[in-house]
Amino acid sequence: MLLKQLPPAAADPLVELIATFAADPAPEKVDLGIGIYKDEAGEAPVLGSVKRAERWLLENQASKSYLSPAGDPAFNAAMQELLFGPRHPALTDGRVRTIQTPGASGALRIAAELIRRVRPQATIWVPRPTWANHVPIFRASGVGVREYRYYNRASSAIELDAMMHDLEGAAADDLVLVHGCCHNPSGADPDASQWKHLARFFAARGLMPLVDIAYQGFGTGVEEDAFALRLLAQSVPEMLVAASCSKSFALYRERTGVIALVAANAGDAANTHGHLLQLIRAMYSMPPDHGAAIVARVLQSPGLRQEWERELSGMRERIRAVRARFATLLASAANRDFSYLTAQNGMFSFLDIAPAQVERLRRQFHVHLVDTGRINVAALSDANIVRVANAIGAVLRGASSP
Repeated sequence: MLLKQLPPAAADPLVELIATFAADPAPEKVDLGIGIYKDEAGEAPVLGSVKRAERWLLENQASKSYLSPAGDPAFNAAMQELLFGPRHPALTDGRVRTIQTPGASGALRIAAELIRRVRPQATIWVPRPTWANHVPIFRASGVGVREYRYYNRASSAIELDAMMHDLEGAAADDLVLVHGCCHNPSGADPDASQWKHLARFFAARGLMPLVDIAYQGFGTGVEEDAFALRLLAQSVPEMLVAASCSKSFALYRERTGVIALVAANAGDAANTHGHLLQLIRAMYSMPPDHGAAIVARVLQSPGLRQEWERELSGMRERIRAVRARFATLLASAANRDFSYLTAQNGMFSFLDIAPAQVERLRRQFHVHLVDTGRINVAALSDANIVRVANAIGAVLRGASSP
């Protein structure tokens, strides 16, 4: 029998963490593991701009008929402009095509399927560390994966020289995955000069960037966070982009994203667009509509766009404030320097903490995080930040109590 041949499936650490947290009966438990933005009340809110867009859709959307494998044209146009800006040379030259996908995860899988079709011997190079699902997505498509050094846990900084050294081993037409902003899990992003160095390196060696941008607006600002993507699109002949609306629009369960391609010329862009549509048609036919319709309405309505940018700014500034306060509290509790937390971007950072210490945090203090020490700083609030900092300090010092 077919199904009896399956070995037990390997456990997913994040799924296990969700189950462990749910089973913890302590009312004061804190979840620092799951990558969802939470407000000061500890809730994952629905944005006011999103609610207003949904009300408009309820009253005005005339049909639930199929669209196409490319998804919502208005959404694709709005996201393309959000990512590249309205007058980017790659747009004016007709080198860009954008297609709606089921989240950035769907975009990454489509990108991998395209690479397997075009150049099956290519390797996708991913940073070490990177988002936990990158490697499984690419390997499920049969694409070769290799790592390059990116972040040094000891110095809490990017290892640019080590990164360049590792990528010297990449072949022309290999792909290099980079995080467009707010690197997950480290929170450490290259600065402008480092991005320019990387852009020249990729162009000189014939490497194709695959930009995963899931947190636009969570770092420095909507425009600022697109700097690397826009620079690379000007610097290399070909590029792929996977973008998510989950965080920036708080649309997690709506699975809303895009894949964008930058080709050497308009003809190559049109031809590649056709191949992407073939792949999508064979995989899931066409993407879900609701989240894309919301985002299109928000981005194309001046009032809603302004409201969304204010809400996004509020989330970003709250994270910045939490980082600063947490760094100060941790320094006092653990007698160590945590200033690197204030220099990093987005929701995630690493703590220099061993798996056994993580387990003690869960068991004794009911503070839950993944064994790697990655934390979601957006899960901290006035109600829990002092207790969490004291608990981490106690564990790092080896003390029995805070």
